[in-house]
Amino acid sequence: MTDASKSTGDTDRPVILGIGGTTRAGSSSEVALRISLESAAALGCETDIVAGDALDLPSYDPVREDRSAQAQRLVAALRRADGVLLSTPSYHCGFSGMIKNALDYAEDMRTDARPYLDGRAVGVIVTAYGAQGLGTALASMRSVIHALRGWPTPYAATLNTALQPFEDGRPTSPDIADQLAMVAGQVVEFARMRRALTAERAAGAAED
Repeated sequence: MTDASKSTGDTDRPVILGIGGTTRAGSSSEVALRISLESAAALGCETDIVAGDALDLPSYDPVREDRSAQAQRLVAALRRADGVLLSTPSYHCGFSGMIKNALDYAEDMRTDARPYLDGRAVGVIVTAYGAQGLGTALASMRSVIHALRGWPTPYAATLNTALQPFEDGRPTSPDIADQLAMVAGQVVEFARMRRALTAERAAGAAED
């Protein structure tokens, strides 16, 4: 499943890409991701999402040159993104292998002008049934983001699903809503600053 917010054609709107969830529609990690993307949209961004069945990608193989339509869609969305929100369930104190496989496809961007996640803020959301795996999954994901040259946001949302943080697709408490909004807000703030800096540098180069 993939979808995108309607574009107005305004090139000044940062594009925030959400990647996450599981192949089960309506999983807690997908619900959290969609709510966080809503906050990004409310801040004036264009949003896009890769979730559900769109995450059911072939195992990344750097040797093969052919890519599935879903893999091509993912890489194209990453190339277009100014910022990224990642949402993963915690499995056995680590983050989802499905999310790791999706991130491995960033290797196809290694020769881009903006390789991998370079120049992009990346916000992290982790869900787990119980608190034990939240911190370790978060640390692992941030290590991968660093390796991909991304900028993990200072704040991350860690949600214990045993406490039932969602009902009918909405947060059950202001605290949950605030966590997801804060992650989105930091990604958007960085994306806007980065776009402004890039525009300033381009203007300076044109004057030279």
